[in-house]
Amino acid sequence: MAAVAVPPLSAWLVAARSSTQAECGGADEHHHHHHQQQHQCCVGGGSSTVMFGPRRRRFLGGGARRRGAARSGMAMAVALQPERRTVEKKPDVKQRRVVITGMGVVTPLGHDPDVFYNNLLDGVSGISEIERFDCSTFPTRIAGEIKSFSTDGWVAPKLARRMDKFMLYLITAGKKALEHGGLTEELRNELDKTRCGVLIGSAMGGMKVFNDAIEALRVSYKKMNPFCVPFATTNMGSAILAMDLGWMGPNYSISTACATSNFCILNAANHIRRGEADVMLCGGSDAPLIPIGLGGFVACRALSQRNSDPTKASRPWDVDRDGFVMGEGAGVLVLEELEHAKQRGAKIYAEFLGGSFTCDAYHMTEPHPEGRGIILCIEKALADSGVAREEINYVNAHATSTQSGDLKEYEAIVRCFGQNPQLRVNSTKSMTGHLIGAAGGIEAVAAIQAIRTGWVHPNLNLENPEKIVDVGVLVGSQKERCKVNVALSNSFGFGGHNSSILFAPFK
Repeated sequence: MAAVAVPPLSAWLVAARSSTQAECGGADEHHHHHHQQQHQCCVGGGSSTVMFGPRRRRFLGGGARRRGAARSGMAMAVALQPERRTVEKKPDVKQRRVVITGMGVVTPLGHDPDVFYNNLLDGVSGISEIERFDCSTFPTRIAGEIKSFSTDGWVAPKLARRMDKFMLYLITAGKKALEHGGLTEELRNELDKTRCGVLIGSAMGGMKVFNDAIEALRVSYKKMNPFCVPFATTNMGSAILAMDLGWMGPNYSISTACATSNFCILNAANHIRRGEADVMLCGGSDAPLIPIGLGGFVACRALSQRNSDPTKASRPWDVDRDGFVMGEGAGVLVLEELEHAKQRGAKIYAEFLGGSFTCDAYHMTEPHPEGRGIILCIEKALADSGVAREEINYVNAHATSTQSGDLKEYEAIVRCFGQNPQLRVNSTKSMTGHLIGAAGGIEAVAAIQAIRTGWVHPNLNLENPEKIVDVGVLVGSQKERCKVNVALSNSFGFGGHNSSILFAPFK
């Protein structure tokens, strides 16, 4: 049977009601009312069930099967198809440009984007002995530990006492980014808060809160912190910050291990590009420096054990590297739609061009031996951004100071951009350590600051480079002048998660 064009659902229900009334025409008022109560309609996707009292008819696909229709007296043969409406085409996502109008950091090298970057340019190391807890029995006793941090003026004291540090770092960096972007409370009250969102992720979440809950449970569940579940989840930092700001736009977290921040930044940008938001706070935060965090990475055999000389421990691409150094903190960007930023007279620090994600689909902790996932990720990021390979002249590498990871990324970078004689590559982790889910956030700030200042920071501890490494590509032991044309920032995570994002001077 040919499909019959169907009117709106309201008209369909009227027709169905009329049909049932006709069928029960001789019934008294009480029976008629009872029959109407039994009338039900269940509309599905590919098949639908229409129920009239105890009877059922099933309509499949575009045609109607009306078994027993003559016996029931029903004269209904409509196919349940969605109403044909004219849908307005969304504007091309490329028409909406995304710019960076604010930056916020909490790091071992400072809690202000300029202080942080000046320390990087000066080659200052944030790696030191861990003081927060007794780690004398651990083979690794060093980290990029934040020695001084205050939430005063940023987080309500009552919340500050209860929250995990990853949330405190996140909220503080987020609010500092707003302040850095000139988004004062007065100005924020003028924004359309339904078009402002928060997408700040975490790899590890509230480890301390969860660990404390386990310890309390050893005594009794009654001793457990009632906030232990919500304050342990990775999404709650973004949620609490949005509650504080009243921002009702896109709000969630992404957790892709050490690639977390880049995933959040690109997804946040895409919300703006697609017209779903005008302002997004995005980045990552982690606070894994507690015994279970340190012990877990020690068990993975991933950490450096150069305890006697902490500042020399993180040494990407150096022959004597022996693993990465853990760090902690948060990095947050304010992304804004270009016209929205111009309208409020915002200072624009750089433009976000695009990015990409891929998966190695190879191993939990080791990169693909041929670097396929990394190369594919970079190529897709270039395509998404509309950028040619030769336009890239600065790469902030993921380079964590691990044996295989550093080299596979280097090989992929050279394969993609090796023809550019102006290419400069460095690793922020040589000075900050590895901030896990927050790494991409602070490294995005480093890339943007390189664009702003015209200086790229040194590679610390690159004293004996691997033979396959061209030292002409890597930044040396001192900062270097570099007029950045397009900057690429890589972040890769356990599980084979690859991410590349691109920034450029705003023109």
